[in-house]
Amino acid sequence: MGTRIEKLTPAIAIHPGEMILDEIKANELTQADFAKKIGMERSQLNEIIKGKRVVNAELAIILEASLGLPAQYWLNLQNQYDLDKVKVEKRAEERVLAITLMTEISEYVSVKYLRKQKVLTGDPVCDIPVIYDIYGVSNNVQLIECYNNPQYARFRKSEKLNIDKTNLIGWVKYSEYIAKSVKTKQFKYDSWKSLKSELRTLICKNKHVHERSQSILSKYGIKLLYQDKAEKAPIDGIAFWSNENPTIAMTLRHKRLDNFAFTLFHELGHVFLHLLGDNTLEIIDLAGNDEEFKATKEEKEANDFASNNLIPEDSWIEFKSREDLYEDDLIDFAHQIGIHPSVVLGRLCFEYNNYKVKTNIVNTIG
Repeated sequence: MGTRIEKLTPAIAIHPGEMILDEIKANELTQADFAKKIGMERSQLNEIIKGKRVVNAELAIILEASLGLPAQYWLNLQNQYDLDKVKVEKRAEERVLAITLMTEISEYVSVKYLRKQKVLTGDPVCDIPVIYDIYGVSNNVQLIECYNNPQYARFRKSEKLNIDKTNLIGWVKYSEYIAKSVKTKQFKYDSWKSLKSELRTLICKNKHVHERSQSILSKYGIKLLYQDKAEKAPIDGIAFWSNENPTIAMTLRHKRLDNFAFTLFHELGHVFLHLLGDNTLEIIDLAGNDEEFKATKEEKEANDFASNNLIPEDSWIEFKSREDLYEDDLIDFAHQIGIHPSVVLGRLCFEYNNYKVKTNIVNTIG
């Protein structure tokens, strides 16, 4: 449905004086001659033409007699000008306010990232309400409080991880914002066993992994989103509640199957180990080698959850204890436990900190 004409705000307010000037020219009169005709000083007529004087009822009647257009026509023009002037002035005030607000929060909002996602336009009047909606606030004070929230304190400037706190928070808030519009089924609290089985089968087959993972998790009431990474925001994923559903957002920073599988199971570890006990949690997982971050209780538990549910711990201990391991041994072991060989290879590379192993095992996500 379109906008009603009377609700539109004009670009400028047009004074009836401009119409009077048009009629004077159409009648091939000079301003001096017309001023004499209507009994007015030329300077007074000039002020009306320039919009400095109003067209009142008396002048409207004189204009009707001299130009042949009804008095009501001129009064209507004056009335419309008065209304439009108020609208234009109000719009200007709104724009000044929006520009001021945008300037105030520019260092707290990931404007560049949000524009890349095509949710911001570059027009502060349009963008301020969208920013408030994304960040879940109603004014600049609350937005700055959100930025200074203690839960984001650990994302201070870091030379090791090169973190841009503004972009990191922007990615988190945008992920939460998008998740609100995602519809899924009711969450099944006791679903991990069957969910794990379906995901392991999917990873083993390695076909349409991204799309099928979303479909499988949705069936169990878990939202799965893939969000473009933000500059200097080294995030692998995040786990949080969106309405009544646990939600996972991932950046897909790497194209490897083993990385995707581990990150997904890691986030699911947060869901089933941590989120179920606290629906206010927002667990952000950073990439890289931040030892302080990796040492947290939640991260250790999620890492163990991912490792042991992808590859059973007892099977892994027995396999790794072999003296000589060749590619065929690795593939046979992967088939025995029902997982893709790249997952086994990835864990070996991680535990031995050696990623330069030559192999024919395909690790590209299908």
